[in-house]
Amino acid sequence: MDKRLQQFLDAENISQAQLADTLGVARASISHILSGRNRPGFDFLEGMALHFPGISMDWLLTGNGRMYKDSASTPAENREIRPDPEPRRVSRILVFYDDNTFEEFQ
Repeated sequence: MDKRLQQFLDAENISQAQLADTLGVARASISHILSGRNRPGFDFLEGMALHFPGISMDWLLTGNGRMYKDSASTPAENREIRPDPEPRRVSRILVFYDDNTFEEFQ
């Protein structure tokens, strides 16, 4: 599977770090999978299926068939693109004291 995962990264033109961030896994775990040190766990495989719905999981796991489910589409078309969430800012802080008083900071 390590070679197929590398083929997928090359086809999608994404780095190991980008894949790890997309899947929400540790960056080292991608490196360990690619080196053959570790096998991917369920969370990794589920993340691949959810974030890259065009990839053939049969191909990824066994090498059977084609990399993508729809052979007419291109790798970039199979990638799910999600906009970056708006950064959140703190609007106020409440501090509660044991004498049942509080302070609010804005």
